[in-house]
Amino acid sequence: MERIDEVFEFYNAGAEEGRLERGLGKIELYRTKEILKKYITSNQRIYDIGGGIGVYSSWLAEMNNEVHLLELAPAAVEYALKNQTENNSFIAEVCDARNIPRPDESADIILLMGPLYHLQNIDDRLQVLNEVKRVLKKEGLLFSVGISKFSSTTWALSTYGKSNNFLDDDIFNKMINEELSSGIHVRPKEFPNFIAQAYFNTPLGLQQELETMGFQTIKKYAIEGVIWFTPYLDEKWEDNTSRERLLNIIRRTENEEEIMGMSPHFMIVSKK
Repeated sequence: MERIDEVFEFYNAGAEEGRLERGLGKIELYRTKEILKKYITSNQRIYDIGGGIGVYSSWLAEMNNEVHLLELAPAAVEYALKNQTENNSFIAEVCDARNIPRPDESADIILLMGPLYHLQNIDDRLQVLNEVKRVLKKEGLLFSVGISKFSSTTWALSTYGKSNNFLDDDIFNKMINEELSSGIHVRPKEFPNFIAQAYFNTPLGLQQELETMGFQTIKKYAIEGVIWFTPYLDEKWEDNTSRERLLNIIRRTENEEEIMGMSPHFMIVSKK
């Protein structure tokens, strides 16, 4: 079994606190909710596996769902419990996604929006999916999120020469060359603020892993889509008219497989 000490330390140190409230995280949060609302209403039992500090757990609980946040990092679980209220209460406990402490066929819906892109070994990713399949009810829905293997490269290109010169750094180039060839992301010690060890996939690659385990693909979505490299995105996002124009572009292209890899995150909705 793959060791994920670096991932544990990354999230236990508070990596998720405030992330979805600033920068590109705001678009990720808005769009993820927008996609989930197409399928999730109320009165469902939902397991939010690898759900961090409970941002989505809290929101789904407010919609009158029974939500279980099952998260690797104890500090994230503690933070989630401290910040819930009577209107958005949920169960939260420490859990490794490869061993889910829940009965067979007990969940209507499962969110898997983290574990699959932090396990570099395919056997571990398939073990997670096998556990998910065990605890998900027949016809239950699974929402799986991947990080594009092109994400580091396109990010560096988007601001190259303007606000960063990472592409002039040999260590950074070694990192992205490995990501582009194998999907394996290894955080260099010279860049301690980068995301912890990860496996960056493609929409088709993640779909194939899900289907290998018997899940039926319903639809694939780009989350941030192609708008994320917009100059002055923060400013344009705060203007209602500009925001709607940006969202219209994402919505019009969210299912286009040809450009889905340009999106930093993508989601696959599937059914057991």
